[in-house]
Amino acid sequence: MKRLNNVSGLDFTAVSAAKEQWNSIAKPLNSLGLLESAVIKLAGIYGTADVHIDRRCAVVMCADNGVVCENVTQTGSEVTSIVAEAIAEGTSNINLIADTYNCHTYAVDIGMSSQPENPGIIPCKVANGTENIAEGAAMTTAQAERAISVGIDIVGQMKQKGYQIIISGEMGIVNTTTSSAVASVLLDEPVEAVTGKGAGLDNEGLKRKIAVIKRAVEVNKPDKNAPVELLAKLGGFDIAGMTGLFLGGAIYRMPVVIDGFISAAAAALAVKICPAARDFMLCSHVSKEPAGKKLLEQLKMKPLITAELCLGEGTGGAMLLPLLDGALSVYHSVHRFENLPMERYVEL
Repeated sequence: MKRLNNVSGLDFTAVSAAKEQWNSIAKPLNSLGLLESAVIKLAGIYGTADVHIDRRCAVVMCADNGVVCENVTQTGSEVTSIVAEAIAEGTSNINLIADTYNCHTYAVDIGMSSQPENPGIIPCKVANGTENIAEGAAMTTAQAERAISVGIDIVGQMKQKGYQIIISGEMGIVNTTTSSAVASVLLDEPVEAVTGKGAGLDNEGLKRKIAVIKRAVEVNKPDKNAPVELLAKLGGFDIAGMTGLFLGGAIYRMPVVIDGFISAAAAALAVKICPAARDFMLCSHVSKEPAGKKLLEQLKMKPLITAELCLGEGTGGAMLLPLLDGALSVYHSVHRFENLPMERYVEL
């Protein structure tokens, strides 16, 4: 965590240069809206107006959660390892979408209860899953810090590999329960207001889920102003790893894309730990889970996609890539006022 002491903000010389480049293009000012803002932020992160995201990857943090025993999901924890194996083999949902946009995908075992044999899964296991949050803390503070460090280190490794942007992703059965627990504390919201049906619970299942989260909050008595402790008490290793990805983005000056609800919970924790980390995040979409919009509002971030997505794995984050590619095709074009017999638009 000491690495956060050296975090600095956006390069505003590059930000200004990127704004000028947008304004020189033969079109109405700010007519690509949030996409222009995203490219400008990328310039500030990279320290240059010459923005490119040709090398991109998705990092999927895979972990199991002890609260699965509370019957708050349709499936068992064995599904986590099944999907992690599929990601490593290149056949899961995130692979299909990411491959379409020339994005490499990595599965990370940060805390699965199984012992994966697939050599394509990056081994970073902190423990064999967490404890049941309805009975006590999910993990120790030391484990939370270690999981965060895993995420930070992976950003450094991906930068060394030449990647220019990272999509955050997760795979962990029952992680909408842990994320809802974290969100209720961070947002000071009733559990009912931030908890959805996740992967297809019925109304009775939702009632059980809400009751379990209420019990977890009561048992653990978390403090929203102690984010690492909050993460240790109510979170999961997948959330902790993604929190590390967002902090690593700030440390290594790498843009990291927020995917959906679970990713947004990790982003909010990262900003609680290091407010400057927000400058290195891009927001892809707003999840249809109840807390998705609320977390983005707390982060003061606007989603570029509103499509009621809730698949996870980084799939929504990957769908931001073609939008950025389209914006960058205009940003780098020669369709500029200086090359055309027309006057520039001016701010009125």
